[in-house]
Amino acid sequence: MYIGIPKESRTLEYRVGLSPAGAEILTQNGHQIFVEHEAGVMAGFSDADYEKAGARLVFSKEEVFGRADLLLKVARPMQEELNWLRPDSILAGFLHLASTQQDKIDILLEKKITSVAYEQIQAPDGSLPVLRPFSQIGGAMAAQIAARLLQNNWGGKGILMGGVPGVPPAEVVILGAGVVGTYATQMFLGMGAHVTVIDHNLAALQRIWDRFPTIATKMSTKRNIERSVMYADVVVGAVLSPGQRTPILISREMVRSMKPRSVIMDVSIDEGGCVETSRPTTHEHPVYIEEGILHYCVPNMPGAVARTATHAFVNSAIPYITEIAALGTKEILSNPSLEPAINTHNGKLLNLVRLSAQQEDE
Repeated sequence: MYIGIPKESRTLEYRVGLSPAGAEILTQNGHQIFVEHEAGVMAGFSDADYEKAGARLVFSKEEVFGRADLLLKVARPMQEELNWLRPDSILAGFLHLASTQQDKIDILLEKKITSVAYEQIQAPDGSLPVLRPFSQIGGAMAAQIAARLLQNNWGGKGILMGGVPGVPPAEVVILGAGVVGTYATQMFLGMGAHVTVIDHNLAALQRIWDRFPTIATKMSTKRNIERSVMYADVVVGAVLSPGQRTPILISREMVRSMKPRSVIMDVSIDEGGCVETSRPTTHEHPVYIEEGILHYCVPNMPGAVARTATHAFVNSAIPYITEIAALGTKEILSNPSLEPAINTHNGKLLNLVRLSAQQEDE
């Protein structure tokens, strides 16, 4: 199979869809890898690294897309890139199609593209193994970024995350006790913050409390969320509904009730966000103020640590990428781990709950 690795086009997206180590595994399995010139340079992978792994370099994005039976990306394609996709080919990436525009979905359907959303690949136990490393990185990054945003020079209220003797630490509220929430909790506690975790799943709260018994835990009800955000210095949205838009758990009224210059970090923004006032931002312009509250809503947070993120992602994804390349478009639905991740196939929409038009993002 011909496998294409383009350079990512989205602003300040430094990750790449396959590392040289992954390329070597696939070439040893008999596949031909085409890598766009300097596709991995920002993640620390040179063209020479890919050539040593057996890949061939190409010097235009159109050629990568045009050659590929299987195209491996990180972020979902831009409009122009969708037009370059070969009909009946396979597209794999963190596609988040539940929050994309309908016209982009239409192109995938018209071209009969088999699109595989890494974030929906499921292990037999129901976990999301390919999404997990990015969730781990996003959770860990949330704490270090929040600490900076609380500083006055970033527009924050001037609070040291861990406090000092005689001055209490920051109050952090995390919505979601999954992978993002767990890693965020670990990092915030390491900085000395006081952490409250809210989730609708009692078993998830039990797991995170067993691991971090100094935290406070609450069931996810409207009243508990309302009361918690009122005293929070930092609120982290770490909510996930695979294949669906993230539900809005924090309304504009709740945001208005927060203390001025508090921080909201909506890590769920790549699936639409769990805060009514959230809208996507970039690494270049990561923060905006709405209702007097700092909002950080960067969809590709792990893109800022591209080398770590790419290695971690490929480590988890390569067994599934190998399987996709071996199966091809006709047999791909036969794999029980891949089947839940297939969003479009043979002109049909699968495993995806779409947004209404007014909720769609670029």
